[in-house]
Amino acid sequence: MSEPISRLLSIMSALRDPVSGCPWDLKQSYASIVPYTLEEAYEVADAIARDSFDELKDELGDLLFQVVFYAQLAKEEGRFQFEDCVTAICDKLERRHPHVFGNLRAEDADTVLKNWEALKSTERKESGQHSVLDNIPQAMPALSRAYKLQKRCANVGFDWPDVSGCWNKVKEEILEVEQTAPGSAELTEELGDLMFALVNVVRKHKLDPEAVLRAANSKFEKRFRAVELTLAEQGRSTEQATLDEMEQIWQQVKRQPS
Repeated sequence: MSEPISRLLSIMSALRDPVSGCPWDLKQSYASIVPYTLEEAYEVADAIARDSFDELKDELGDLLFQVVFYAQLAKEEGRFQFEDCVTAICDKLERRHPHVFGNLRAEDADTVLKNWEALKSTERKESGQHSVLDNIPQAMPALSRAYKLQKRCANVGFDWPDVSGCWNKVKEEILEVEQTAPGSAELTEELGDLMFALVNVVRKHKLDPEAVLRAANSKFEKRFRAVELTLAEQGRSTEQATLDEMEQIWQQVKRQPS
């Protein structure tokens, strides 16, 4: 094992030493560090989105530490070690890339993805899973999980032939939302159906809904901050401006080059 990895594992072991370890680290469990793992993953994504590669190096290190932490807990319980995690992913990558490590041919990325999904399907059946929707984590962000559910169904042919069918479904769901009484129990369900239908549109355009919405969030944030800045230059705050005044500035901001 490389020296930096050995050093990291040694640090993790020291942090969890029952006698001389860190009190905070000793209190942690699998469940308690999950929020930190998710946070670190989002920070990696944020650094990539901002092309901040100096930060990315540090954020990837933070994310790696999360893996090492889980492995340390498992080692203490006699379940597995960090080396077993590495072996497991190596085995999986070789198994799912027969076009690289075997005799299968794959001329393009689409073929690779089809082969990958077919292999995953076989593995799910061999592990006793019966539905194509098995093993999609309930804890995933809802938008990502909707995308995953739809992709799994599409892989077995349960899908619209093209995006027009998805758009028709969106229009149908919009009508149902508009016809639902505000504040009724049905409104939440209908709004959920509409959002789910929109994910289908995004998927059909071969886009990731999480990435699409992140970009929209970023654009909105940038524009609203510009509205705040414009008002501040006038000696006012958003609380002192009317909606019409903020909308006028918003439209000016939209017309500015990105």
